[in-house]
Amino acid sequence: MSLLALATTPALAQDAEREASPLSMFDIEPEAISVMGVSSGGYMATQLAVAWPAQFSGLAVFAAGPWGCAQGALARALTQCMNTRLGLPELDELQDRHDAYLEDDQVGPMDALAKQRVYLWSGEQDDVVDPRLVEMLADQYRTWLADPDAQLKRVSDTEAGHGWPVSVSAAQTIDPASCTEGGSPYLLNCDFDGAGQALKWLYEERVQAPQGDGRGMLMRFDQTAFYDGGLADTGYVFVPKTCEEGAPCALTVALHGCSMSAEQIGETFVRHSGLNEWAAENRLVVLYPQARPSLPNPKACWDWWGYDESSWQLDAPYDSRQGQQVQALKAMVEHITGASAN
Repeated sequence: MSLLALATTPALAQDAEREASPLSMFDIEPEAISVMGVSSGGYMATQLAVAWPAQFSGLAVFAAGPWGCAQGALARALTQCMNTRLGLPELDELQDRHDAYLEDDQVGPMDALAKQRVYLWSGEQDDVVDPRLVEMLADQYRTWLADPDAQLKRVSDTEAGHGWPVSVSAAQTIDPASCTEGGSPYLLNCDFDGAGQALKWLYEERVQAPQGDGRGMLMRFDQTAFYDGGLADTGYVFVPKTCEEGAPCALTVALHGCSMSAEQIGETFVRHSGLNEWAAENRLVVLYPQARPSLPNPKACWDWWGYDESSWQLDAPYDSRQGQQVQALKAMVEHITGASAN
């Protein structure tokens, strides 16, 4: 193992000065790869899943709206895809965008998209992303999936605000945000294991509730090999002991939201989202890519409105297969699975 290992015990000191190593490869089962995200990470997760549905069998989204919502405009992102001061977006208009991409082979084929399993969560007290937008994402997928009743799970929490809900045990290891009020670190003390519920839906009988016996390590890796641009230099990956030893494993890509990168909240999300405990006992590698704060992106959001390309491209295809961050994330997945070496 060439990666630099970090102890997963929350009480241990974090060493921010250690250098990251190249991302390693593991024996990943190609039919067991999913992507999930919260807020801007949820928007990016959907972009990735729609661009490459044959590679991603599952999608989980927390507090994010429909695919293609911003259509390359920050003003629309703010006023129709977060709050809805200018009204809700038009799904027919977004479908036209998808159809145009489909014709140019810039999103995945419909037969692959129709096979995905999808988990969508929102809090009804969310004052950052209107929960009606999450329902619009559900409506999109209801038209795309072969059997929406069997493949789509829509969860709405009447008490929750904006963020990623965590269980009581996870909340005890951090200073969580109020379930209703939200705020940094956007891990919500809702007594709801969002990570576990999403994984149970995406992987069905493959995953079992953790008993505390699983072992694994959280590691840093060098992201500059995949995109020396709008991403942080360093990402994270959680590797169960069994996967490190060569057992066939599943993979999920977990994308933080705005103001949730490691540069902003330390390793809170990558250690305490709840994913690692499930991963350790279920042969599941968790990849935690990291965006970075910058002048056009001060909150380290993932690019779901075109900030990373709009300065040099009139109609930035950020939400298609040509999107630079979409390509970088896919390249990470291809590398960790060994697909890029084939």
